[in-house]
Amino acid sequence: MSESKQLADQPVASPEAVAAAAALAVPATLYGMPPTAQLFFAVINSNGSLVRGFGTVSSSRLGVGIYEVVFSHDLTRSAYIGTIGLPGSVGASPSGEIAVVGRAGVPNGVFVQTFTSAGAPADRAFHLAIAS
Repeated sequence: MSESKQLADQPVASPEAVAAAAALAVPATLYGMPPTAQLFFAVINSNGSLVRGFGTVSSSRLGVGIYEVVFSHDLTRSAYIGTIGLPGSVGASPSGEIAVVGRAGVPNGVFVQTFTSAGAPADRAFHLAIAS
C-alpha cells in the first residue's frame, strides 16, 4: 500500500465492548508469548460476518472497508497477516489492498481496513492469520 493512502482513525471501542473482549482474553506471559505459541485465523465476508475461523470470537463491519475481528486470546504481541480473498474456495476476488493492526483498546482484537487498488475505502472479503 502506498504511503499516500489515508488510513481511517479507529473508532473508539465502547466500554462494554472493551470489557466483553477483556473477559475473553487469555493473558500472555511476562515475556509476551503464551506458554505455547498459537495460530489463529478468520475468514470474513465483505459485510463483516464471520465465515469460519479458529479462535475467532466475533467480527463486525464498522464502516465502509473498516472491520473489527475479536479473538479468544490476547494478541498484543502477535503478528497479524491479512490478505484480500473470497470467503469460498472458488473464484477470483476483486483487486484491492488491506491494512491490519491491533485494535486500539481491545487486546484480543484486530482492526482491518480494505481498499480498492486505487486506494479508496471499499468493502472486501479477507483472510486473517494471527501468530501469537
